[in-house]
Amino acid sequence: MKITKISLAIALMIAVAFTSCKPKDADIQAGVETALKAEPKSATTKVEVKEGVVTLTGECGDAVCKANCEKLASAVKGVKLPVVNNLTVTPPPAPVAAPVSTTTVMDAKVMQTIKDGLKDIKGVVVDFATGKPMLSGEVSAADRMKIMQMQSSAKVMFDVTKLMTKK
Repeated sequence: MKITKISLAIALMIAVAFTSCKPKDADIQAGVETALKAEPKSATTKVEVKEGVVTLTGECGDAVCKANCEKLASAVKGVKLPVVNNLTVTPPPAPVAAPVSTTTVMDAKVMQTIKDGLKDIKGVVVDFATGKPMLSGEVSAADRMKIMQMQSSAKVMFDVTKLMTKK
């Protein structure tokens, strides 16, 4: 009977020793978060740990950052592999289109050229208050075509939203 009690007590102590040595989820999470601070592009990475399984969520700057975060998390003591890597890679910013080679700031010579070109077209009024020629009025389809050709040759964009075509 004494041997049974002693062996039961030893088995219980061994079981407690093994379960108490296993890192807790909170300790694993703190370790992973500390390791991820070394990766500057992983600022928005969130760490979740459940029974030793680490799940990474959030955004990374690029694919290298994503792989590095997983590698850093895997190296933390107590993490069960594989690490669940649900990080998304932030798309690069859209390239900025080169501006069209048109004049955006109107100088007096360009304004006078436009006024001279439009003086023979009846029904059109030009205004330079917005920094680019704003045309208004009502013109024939043929005159509208002349205006568009003038715009193309002058390499100046006209605002024709208030210019109507006669029918």
